Amino acid sequence: MDNRQALGSWLSGPRAAMEDAGVDFGYRGEQLGLPEHGPGSIARPGRRLGALAVDWGLCLLIAYGLVTQGYDTATGNWALLILFVMSALTLGSVGFTPGKRLFGLRVLALDTGRVDPLRALLRTVLLCLAVPALIWDRDGRGLHDRLARTVEVRI
Repeated sequence: MDNRQALGSWLSGPRAAMEDAGVDFGYRGEQLGLPEHGPGSIARPGRRLGALAVDWGLCLLIAYGLVTQGYDTATGNWALLILFVMSALTLGSVGFTPGKRLFGLRVLALDTGRVDPLRALLRTVLLCLAVPALIWDRDGRGLHDRLARTVEVRI
């Protein structure tokens, strides 16, 4: 490795530096036995954030129109509560929220394939805390997915 490569490796990140050294990380989801592309592959961050934005907008609209009858400081809190209830109920029953369905995503349990209500509740609690969702592993799964033993895949 050249000195310029060693000094400049921080620009491309540790993964790129390790790949230049010959380490093969594989693709996202390979360790979980998921395909690299197409249905059943790990959902990309853009789709996941888009689905969350749709769900949040829907919950904000419900809180704005039905609960607070206008926008004030309580609207965001009510929207978070509505997101919690909606996410826990829909993930535990059908495996996706309205936003996830719109973006072609589904949440699956790693061992059984179907998310039971307790896993959906745990995943939703951790998602609403936001910090676990911001910590990702090399497969692209958030800490909330790892602790609930779930994975978000494309339909």
